[in-house]
Amino acid sequence: MIERQLQPLLHELVGVVLAPTSALGDATGQIRPTGVQGVFHADARVLSRAELRVDDQELEGLTRGADGPHGARFVGLARWLGDPTPDPTVRVDRLRRATRDGLTEELRIVSTATVAVRATVSVDLGCDLAPIEVVKSGRAAPPLEARTGQPGVLTWSAGGISVTVTAPDADVLASDERAAAPRLAWPIDLPPGGGTVLRWQVTVEDPRAVVVGPAGEPEWARPEVTADDRRIVRLLDRSLDDLRGLRLAETGRPGDVFLGAGVPWFLTLFGRDSLWAARMMLPLGTDLAAGTLRVLARRQGTRVDPATGEAPGKILHELRRHEVALPENGLRLPPAYYGTVDATMLWVNLLHDAWRWGLPAEQIEPLLPHLEAALRWLGEHADPDGDGLVEYVDTTGHGLSNQGWKDSGDAVRFRDGSLATAPIVLAEVQGYAHEAAVNGAALLDAFGRPGGDRWRDHAATLARRFRQSFWVDGRYGPQPALALDRDKRPVDSLTSNIGHLLGTGLLTVDEEAQVARLLTTDTLAGGFGLRTMSTDDAGFSPLSYHCGSIWTHDTAIVLAGLARSGHREGALGLAEGLLAAAEAFDYRMPELHGGDSRALLDRPVPYPAACRPQAWAAAGAVLLLQAATGLYPDVPGGTVRLTPLAGPELGALTVKGLRVAGTPVDISVDRTGEATVTNLPPTVPTQRHPRTPSLPR
Repeated sequence: MIERQLQPLLHELVGVVLAPTSALGDATGQIRPTGVQGVFHADARVLSRAELRVDDQELEGLTRGADGPHGARFVGLARWLGDPTPDPTVRVDRLRRATRDGLTEELRIVSTATVAVRATVSVDLGCDLAPIEVVKSGRAAPPLEARTGQPGVLTWSAGGISVTVTAPDADVLASDERAAAPRLAWPIDLPPGGGTVLRWQVTVEDPRAVVVGPAGEPEWARPEVTADDRRIVRLLDRSLDDLRGLRLAETGRPGDVFLGAGVPWFLTLFGRDSLWAARMMLPLGTDLAAGTLRVLARRQGTRVDPATGEAPGKILHELRRHEVALPENGLRLPPAYYGTVDATMLWVNLLHDAWRWGLPAEQIEPLLPHLEAALRWLGEHADPDGDGLVEYVDTTGHGLSNQGWKDSGDAVRFRDGSLATAPIVLAEVQGYAHEAAVNGAALLDAFGRPGGDRWRDHAATLARRFRQSFWVDGRYGPQPALALDRDKRPVDSLTSNIGHLLGTGLLTVDEEAQVARLLTTDTLAGGFGLRTMSTDDAGFSPLSYHCGSIWTHDTAIVLAGLARSGHREGALGLAEGLLAAAEAFDYRMPELHGGDSRALLDRPVPYPAACRPQAWAAAGAVLLLQAATGLYPDVPGGTVRLTPLAGPELGALTVKGLRVAGTPVDISVDRTGEATVTNLPPTVPTQRHPRTPSLPR
């Protein structure tokens, strides 16, 4: 049998994060030298082991839970100590907290025994400084030997990274066979009913890191929410804590904050992920959007380079400290990689939407040359064969073969399960491109720059080409294909991608209504959210990364599109699926979960290698909140539209502290769906729109 290198599983691990630091351990709090367990800092595993024992025995795990936004508490028992009664009398609470430059732990040992307790508490450590891609591929890295010097101090170093563990009151055992597996040890002597607290911490110095943790508190608002459906409140609270922990900045540029994509694999700058997350967060303020736009603008492409995927005006896909090589699938990505077909249009759309939410003109104007460069990329580089549609192909043989958000190698499949051959023309990318052309034209007009008419004509041509090329006959009537292949054949599977077309302007009202009908079929919407591929398609598997699983951000985006276009029934169905999944995952939403039917199990099946927390999954809670309130501002146009999803089905909802043009805004929706908004800037009156009837069954 051929031995496989398998990606480690994540779904049962407990994580803490304060970017660029994260830690993953098991449900009892142990960090074992296996799989992806460890403490990570900016793409390197700085501790590969942290195993707690008392008298060389492991504790019996009792429970665990969050301890603040960046911490976790693990409760264990040492039942061999204390009184010989059925009730446990020696308890150990392990409090783990991530910091910007490492991690701290407190070990709180409490005895309720009537006798004295004497024991030795120890923590066995290991450090391999394995790069994240080595861990992700399931490969092993040998542990490094620790150095000792000052009492209670251990150090490791390699590749410019220095790791220091400090435990002032501990005995350090690190000689001979323990050099690669050092131990911290504390003898304890507790009187009856006594207790003690032991502490240790790890600190990382990493001058070569490309990302750092920003100082201060998040720039976005933290609204006060009350809701009939308490799941909305719990999901938002947990998500905002996670988003706080995912904040990053570039080394040397601490003022421009963006969101790292996710723990553990993607805690760095990702064009698509960071842009989508910032766009979802606009109801809480425009500062995150502005920082994300500026960071990516500084790295906007300036030349044609097939090796990196760079082109003039193109927006970056991914930033790392070094080349990322995954030999098992032939992937080799340079430190700054541009292999994304959609990030450039998403950059334009974020700039436009931030303007609509009130981003000041003085912050927009320096970005206008980058807007014009992005539009030039759309016109000159995004359509190499000149057929009027945006396409991609990896010409290197070692980059991403698929370059939309569904970027796994098998993501683009025909209805019969066969794979499409590149160049690929994705459906949702044409929607993003149409939206970017229209939005770019609006910005050019508003700021007195030429070219608006050209981009409106570009959008109109794109819409005609899409209508001619993408619509196919499906099981439930006409449907947009997932993509076109190399020969411009429609890839005729039914997928969630078509939901991203809602609101882009690419579809007519009747076409949007048909797409909404397709999205509400049980084949797509019958799980805990929106399946990435219909159960009718041969490529469907509930645990396929992109062909049947359910992604949180994907569900949120489509839910918001349905709500905004007036298709309440479909939006409410996805909202219920998302909230039910949130409850099952303790409100820390994973990147994705299984696409099994809700009739099969009463809870979603975890996807075993999903990032958690993940930026656009957590930010989906804010997008759900916006859809529930129905608040859609146009600050430059001087209006705010109100079309709430909350009401009879979702219940009443009150939100205090959303931001429009930097002003805190309150909105309340009663059980009939009547909305009231207060504290709007005086130049932005409210427009109420009647509800669009639900789709006929």
